[in-house]
Amino acid sequence: MFDEGVIKFRAAHRQGSLETRLYSELACKLIAWREILAKTGLVGQRKDRYGGFGYGNVSGRVGPPGMPRGQRSFLITGTQTSGKECVSLGDFCVVKSYDDSRNEAQSFGPALPSSESLTHGAIYDLGPQIRFVLHGHTPTIWRRARELRIPTSEPKVAYGTPQMAAEVRRLYRSTSLAETKILAMGGHEDGVIVFGHSAEEAGQILLAYLARAFETDCRADGGLCSF
Repeated sequence: MFDEGVIKFRAAHRQGSLETRLYSELACKLIAWREILAKTGLVGQRKDRYGGFGYGNVSGRVGPPGMPRGQRSFLITGTQTSGKECVSLGDFCVVKSYDDSRNEAQSFGPALPSSESLTHGAIYDLGPQIRFVLHGHTPTIWRRARELRIPTSEPKVAYGTPQMAAEVRRLYRSTSLAETKILAMGGHEDGVIVFGHSAEEAGQILLAYLARAFETDCRADGGLCSF
């Protein structure tokens, strides 16, 4: 059974347009990396994957770094926009605040927030230096997570839940996540998340691990190309 893209938290959402003057520059950074992830298959929508639902999302912080935890607002792609060939500011929303202990988030914008919004919020709460989060789906990395020493959440923990937010905090405290800035979602098939101070840092981490995973596959196949 697939439930990809289903919002599992209470979303207090105010519908309306996002002001171009405030959000277009950040949106363009996110759209650029979303395009790269789409072209590499990490974001998208296919009939033969995940029950046909869209997968993957991107976000970036808005506002000053030093905001309190739970109030580190971020711009994020809307739920089930991953299958769109082209996205614009109209496919985003701002998550203004979030509270995984109450399983709720407050947002505004033309699109409903991504189902992964609580997880993005938990990552931003790890430190004010974290400004961008990219979430993609790649079996190539996911199945090699142990060999690549990627911190991995417990398989029983579902995406988009308070438990997943707690897993992010646990991994940050008890594994190498603070250094690697990538985690595999054990209970979310093929799901990986990267973060960084800039979109470029997060994106380069993801692409570097993708290359390492392909290299590992190649070695396992005796140097034969099976991609």
